[in-house]
Amino acid sequence: MTFKTVVFLLGGFFILAVGLGGAGAVEPDERLDDPVLEQRAREISQQLRCVVCQNQSIDESDAPLARDLRLIIRERLVEGDNDEQVIGFVVDRYGDFVLLKPPFQADTYLLWFGPFIIFLMGGLLIFYYFRKVLGAIPDGDNSDPGDREK
Repeated sequence: MTFKTVVFLLGGFFILAVGLGGAGAVEPDERLDDPVLEQRAREISQQLRCVVCQNQSIDESDAPLARDLRLIIRERLVEGDNDEQVIGFVVDRYGDFVLLKPPFQADTYLLWFGPFIIFLMGGLLIFYYFRKVLGAIPDGDNSDPGDREK
């Protein structure tokens, strides 16, 4: 196989995996009859992380725990809870980790600033590395022009 063929196949598999990632997440028996409540449930589910998958919302996840959480969200909405109460109910049981967008508070500063710090540290490492490497390479003939005449 040529390199282009391998890249093409890997790209195709990636697109397929991303496209079908949440294809079967919310099952028909989970849906609410009221379209307004169902839309609210979907919006809430998209804000909460699946604690099994960790890189998907519970709206996209096929994990049994995500299904249970989706059902709990729908039950709470039918009981009359507002969106904040439903999210608070889940956060009380699983902590801020379950939020896909964690709150900006003292114990989550590292989550918010960590990527920037790592990016800056990587940039500084690259800068110092190339400065050291380029500083070790002579620029050509650095001798004094008067020395060359002798």
